[in-house]
Amino acid sequence: MPRCDGITRREFLRVGGLSAFGLGLADAFRLRANDKAKLPNCILIWLDGGPSHLDTFDLKPDAPTEVRGPFSPIKTKVPGIDICEYFPRLAQHTDKACIIRSMTSELGEHNFGSTYLLTGYKPSPVVQYPSYGAVVAHTRGGKPLLPPYIAIPTPSVQEGNGYLPIANRPFAVTGDPSKPGFQVRDLEAPGELPVSRLERRRDFLADIDRIGKQIEEDGVRKDRDAQFEQAYRLVFSPEAKKAFDLRDEKPELRNRYGMQKLGQSCLLARRLVEAGCPFVTVTDPTWDTHQQIFRTLKEGFVGGSNGKIPQLDNALSALLEDLGQRGLLKDTLVMVMGEFGRTPKLNTAGGRDHWPRAFSVLLAGAGVRGGQVVGQSDSRGESPAERPVSPTDLARTVYTLLGIDPEREFHTADGRPIQVVAGGSVIKECLQNG
Repeated sequence: MPRCDGITRREFLRVGGLSAFGLGLADAFRLRANDKAKLPNCILIWLDGGPSHLDTFDLKPDAPTEVRGPFSPIKTKVPGIDICEYFPRLAQHTDKACIIRSMTSELGEHNFGSTYLLTGYKPSPVVQYPSYGAVVAHTRGGKPLLPPYIAIPTPSVQEGNGYLPIANRPFAVTGDPSKPGFQVRDLEAPGELPVSRLERRRDFLADIDRIGKQIEEDGVRKDRDAQFEQAYRLVFSPEAKKAFDLRDEKPELRNRYGMQKLGQSCLLARRLVEAGCPFVTVTDPTWDTHQQIFRTLKEGFVGGSNGKIPQLDNALSALLEDLGQRGLLKDTLVMVMGEFGRTPKLNTAGGRDHWPRAFSVLLAGAGVRGGQVVGQSDSRGESPAERPVSPTDLARTVYTLLGIDPEREFHTADGRPIQVVAGGSVIKECLQNG
């Protein structure tokens, strides 16, 4: 389903067909040769379209009816933290979470807002900035068998590598992990090409590149070497394929996450992080609720309680619980956010329109001080009442949590130096050691 701007979330990354074992798939990977110290991983749950803060994590029960909307708050495991009544399972895990209720931005258009939230930079006509995942991939890489940055199901342009080398683009899983016949595209070698033939092609390319080394040192060629080898290993590694196979999970756990696309995507994200991928983005579309907000967020369009909030409740609570039981939450940052919030007043269609001036973000795991709320919006949810937090502040905080120096400089293709984050301040209240 498209957002209100008419854009569907189609995959912008078109990898080359493996029928010819092209280098397109390899362009999505880069293997770092040096071992990295153990650093936190990240799972970003991107609520595409702009989730309503007033109907999820920042309800206003004392506001007028047209402001407070159709939902009521419930108490949670942490006294004083209330969230939407249709988050009953998540309510038992607020001791792990930090909810920032005073996020604020000036950008209320989907693509501009997404760029700001996913990069920490406002959009620029001259520079395309890298997303969180691309920066992590560039600084760390991944284990030999997995890409360092994976998008479930597909990435948007704003989730790309920006000015960083193409090897830092996300690998798109594609497809719906909740479907019985789910398969990761291009993970299988084409049947018409025997392994021996693919091996000969790899050796041939290696010979060509050895000749090239004698002529010039080409950065693109260097990346291609490692990317091609990474792609080859992924295609022919049983261990890599196993990481994508949800059939290994017990039915009880799969049901706990929810058998919808979001739930199974979050379960797959956990498997990928556990197998060594340092950054996974799970995109959940259709949070652009201009109409029938109760039906979209609570009831769903299949009937019953299949709306966006109940699905997120199952998926997020199961993810936090699962990561915790496996000892992974302390090393995995979980982020839940979208590009902006929604208008404090319901419109005539029973929905809410774009509202960037105040919205919420949830963080958990990996050095986050849980069981707290940072900042607050005013009585109508229009603007921050205290502790305003910008997307740049959030980016500086996230990179700090992930062990990446926000002051570090990268370079564009033409040699221009750009900091990982320019400006902003770390949200110290979010940090366990803050």
